[in-house]
Amino acid sequence: MMINPQSKYRAFAQVHLPDRTWPAKTITTPPIWCSVDLRDGNQSLIEPMGHERKMRMWNALVKMGFKEIEIGFPSASQTDFDFCRFLIDNGKIPDDVTIQVLVQCREDLIRRTFEGIKGAKSAIVHFYNSTSELQRRVVFQKDKEGIKEIAVNAAKLIRAMTDESGMAEAIRFQYSPESFMGTELDYAKEICEAVMDVIQPTPERKLILNLPFTVEAATPNVHADQIEWSIRNIKNRDCIYYSIHAHNDRGCAVAATELSMMAGADRVEGTLFGNGERTGNVDIITLAMNMFSQGIDPKLDISNVNELVRMAEYCNQLPIHPRHPYAGELVFTAFSGSHQDAINKGFKHMKASNKPLWEVPYLPIDPMDLGRSYEAVVRINSQSGKGGVAYILETEHGIELPRRLQIEFSKVVQLIADGEGVELSADRLWNAFEGTYLEGNGPYRFVEHKSPSDHGNQPISATITLNGKTKTIKGQGNGPIDGFVDAMRRESGLVFDISDYREQSMGHGANAAAIAFVDLRLADGTTLFGVGIDKNIVVASLKAVVSGVNRLVKK
Repeated sequence: MMINPQSKYRAFAQVHLPDRTWPAKTITTPPIWCSVDLRDGNQSLIEPMGHERKMRMWNALVKMGFKEIEIGFPSASQTDFDFCRFLIDNGKIPDDVTIQVLVQCREDLIRRTFEGIKGAKSAIVHFYNSTSELQRRVVFQKDKEGIKEIAVNAAKLIRAMTDESGMAEAIRFQYSPESFMGTELDYAKEICEAVMDVIQPTPERKLILNLPFTVEAATPNVHADQIEWSIRNIKNRDCIYYSIHAHNDRGCAVAATELSMMAGADRVEGTLFGNGERTGNVDIITLAMNMFSQGIDPKLDISNVNELVRMAEYCNQLPIHPRHPYAGELVFTAFSGSHQDAINKGFKHMKASNKPLWEVPYLPIDPMDLGRSYEAVVRINSQSGKGGVAYILETEHGIELPRRLQIEFSKVVQLIADGEGVELSADRLWNAFEGTYLEGNGPYRFVEHKSPSDHGNQPISATITLNGKTKTIKGQGNGPIDGFVDAMRRESGLVFDISDYREQSMGHGANAAAIAFVDLRLADGTTLFGVGIDKNIVVASLKAVVSGVNRLVKK
């Protein structure tokens, strides 16, 4: 029996703002962007990032053009503290980029945070405490004065430590009344102004007031009303950057953020592709490309979205949904014949008119602007078999192909199907997969390897065969896979590296095998897959490298 929601839930209170102005506003300029992938995104991962994945994410964010990047919670995590120190001590922070660090309003954590950012050229100390009625009553069991006192005392300590550190010119301040969306607006104003009284912001050195929709609890228009009310009523508005930090619990974080920008917000915190706690943070890629599609330069470089997808999937160890706006594998693919016909006519119209304005039915944006090709658009029917191929390999053999490998192998299957003119059985499909990717698919074969350690920069020695003749090859790298790639590059003379790597188990118990997928990036920027299977995951990975090299030799 279904529960009556009226007895268990209540509607979110509306904001009395009859003269609201945001509905008539238009977004014309991008906000100040702040990526929180390395903090809010990272803390939500099943396996949080280590140093190597953090650096790959950091470099990508800098390359995209982010000028403010929240790098972690250095007072709560040794990994975050060490990463913060690494960036500062090794000069990895460009002069035009400001790092941001998060800290609760607690003295011991604040002091540790200042140890973490010592010597930074530009840093934002982002301090917060939860202010909502629910959290005050249930979690902290404090009244309004008690909660305000926590924020004010933290602001005083942070201000004093900034002066004592000699970093007054380098440090900026950000305060978040966490769970703002559930905080009475007049009380949120009171606590923010109490913090302002301590920080003493000026038009030249503004305080960032970050108003989080920590749990998205209402329709986007209500959140926009909250922001417009707050901006209208705060004192010294010219001394404040209003920042939005939205989560996606109702699936409306993008809309809530866009309407909040229309309501006057200056700054947006979010993550690439919306990774984050529960249903995620607001998706900066979607926000930025929404602006781009309206003729607004978002000031973020998303011209190679495939590269960003590979980076995010590797760093987060989470897949990007194939229907993700702008970045998904299928978002520029039409399966309907009528859609295909309209798209083809749109391309012909564009060519005939020779005008720059983009006008193609069913395609709101030119895939080329994101570094995507038209292949999936003009070869629509070739995509239809990909799901069936993946389904049979998963159900019959326990293999879950990465989506790009599904696309790559489906082309192989299509050539076979077209040539033989019949439907391929599960056995025939496996034979095709085995012949394309597994042992014996080229001149090289893996035999065995030896390495002193699976970690650190170590030499590796491996035995392979080339056209049946045994050879010993040697390489050096950060672990056995990296070292083996170096050895195979030296042996083959080919130029490639690994752009992505995945592994999974096939079966259960003592006889279970592992399968590894490596995506080799070639000198011309294209990629191809190699696949390896073995009971030992490291051996499976090295076999996958050999598989990819064999395919590269054929190419």
